[in-house]
Amino acid sequence: MEIKSATFTISNSDYRKCPADGRNEYAFIGRSNVGKSSLINMLTRNKGLAKTSVRPGKTQLINHFLINNEWYLVDLPGYGYARTSKTSRTAWQKMTSDYLLQRETLVNTFVLIDSRIPPQRIDLEFISFLGRNGVPLAIVFTKVDKQNQSETARNVNAFKKTLLEEWEELPMMFLTSSVSGTGRDKVLAYIEQCNAASSAEL
Repeated sequence: MEIKSATFTISNSDYRKCPADGRNEYAFIGRSNVGKSSLINMLTRNKGLAKTSVRPGKTQLINHFLINNEWYLVDLPGYGYARTSKTSRTAWQKMTSDYLLQRETLVNTFVLIDSRIPPQRIDLEFISFLGRNGVPLAIVFTKVDKQNQSETARNVNAFKKTLLEEWEELPMMFLTSSVSGTGRDKVLAYIEQCNAASSAEL
């Protein structure tokens, strides 16, 4: 897939106020500071599309970006640590879960995982939440450029092993780097494949 245009459309805190044009949506979410905004900018080759920050919790709303005038890339608030009040974090959690569970045009949720660290309970619990509720997902390991291949493989394999304690079949997985562009073509090809499949069902 070639991305010819990527345009910010709308930010809001209610899934019912999201675009009503019926286009497919692909959500990106992960633990705070996992590199979500950098990945989105890498995928679209637009460094200023999603706002990056060293401070966790920068994304606080549901952000829609229209890609190629065909489908939406949706940037969701991260889960986990953020320098904000418990009340705000609770509101983000409800906003995000409502979107994930109620949004009919959501085709796939890309869950971002830091490839440099062992499996974390917060990530595993979130993936389990998606699985229990039948929300389609894929796992995107980020920052693979930050360590050697054997370290990445060790952490990815540990994550797979932990997931298989609960899952009969593993979701799609991608290795990515926002610096080198690793994984870009594969993620976009997967989205293109999902779009084609959903069109065939109509």
